[in-house]
Amino acid sequence: MTTPELELGLDTFGYITVDESGQPMSPDAVIRDYVEEAVLADAVGIDSFNIGEHYRPDFMDSAAHVMLAAIAGRTKRIRLGTAVTVLSTQDPVRVYTNFATLDAVSNGRAQLVVGRGSLTESFPLFGFDLADYEELFEEKLDLFVRLLRDQPVTWSGRVRSPLVNQYVTPALPAGHLPTWVGVGGSPQSVVRAARYGLPLMLAVIGGPPGRFAPLVELYKRALEAYGHPPLPIGMHSHGYVARTDQDAVDIQWPYWAETFEKAALERGWARPTMARFQAERAGGSLYIGSPETVATKIAAMMRLLGLSRFDLAYATGRMPHKQRLATIELYGREVIPRVRELLADHAVPPISTSYASAALTAQPGV
Repeated sequence: MTTPELELGLDTFGYITVDESGQPMSPDAVIRDYVEEAVLADAVGIDSFNIGEHYRPDFMDSAAHVMLAAIAGRTKRIRLGTAVTVLSTQDPVRVYTNFATLDAVSNGRAQLVVGRGSLTESFPLFGFDLADYEELFEEKLDLFVRLLRDQPVTWSGRVRSPLVNQYVTPALPAGHLPTWVGVGGSPQSVVRAARYGLPLMLAVIGGPPGRFAPLVELYKRALEAYGHPPLPIGMHSHGYVARTDQDAVDIQWPYWAETFEKAALERGWARPTMARFQAERAGGSLYIGSPETVATKIAAMMRLLGLSRFDLAYATGRMPHKQRLATIELYGREVIPRVRELLADHAVPPISTSYASAALTAQPGV
């Protein structure tokens, strides 16, 4: 692995944040703050800034392409994409036109991660039946890939109206709008990404990253079976960088606990505890600590799984804008250069042996 091949980015879900007194910010102010965070990310050398997709009162990421276009007008080099686009409940034609236009206004910096989504509020909102969860994504991914590769498009399916010899504009220059398939752990989804010849993005929010090694190997075998060349593999996980390990824990813990307490009630997960939080830091999928701690863990995980991309879902929860800016600064100026240095040097420190014990005690997917 050579360091120029690496992409080290940031992901955000557009959390409604609080001010320094703990009061929720207004949604419009939150959106403007995320634009400012992306502008800083560009200035400090971060490779990409990616926005999720939710339709909930505590997330302000329902129109990522609009926010990314605003960011494009104020940045020069950073790639601009989605942490996930829930393709199942979007029109692939509209996704194409939105992001091909973003690619044009950003001078070729747009990218996508498409997926089925782990939250399902978009299905009733846009009039889709959860019973069609699998078919919706399969058909819409098929159409979207054709729009990327095979215009004019003739296509028919069950979930939308057919297209006949259809050109959709704006046309993309060759190689533009790289599109990854986001996967949360399903082997079928991994094989589908390989079948379409698309890069794989693993969404890992808990448990030892090493448990994804079989999926990585499955993806590589499936690519070969479908006649595709090797393609990039990436991972997205939560984290926070502060000047010291203790500062990072003290700042992130209350917001992480609040966020995952809500998730536990909604999704039947175990409630968050400090013991689990620390176990995830030590051997799981939380990248929380000083720049050296976080860089060492990212580099070891990327080498373990053979990844070429890592996106840090930074500052989980309602953390104030000032502290979000601080972690972006450290991630860009200190963590990313150190990760590149560690991966250029084959003597990358091994992942802690605590991964083995964490695999027995941590609950995957939490």
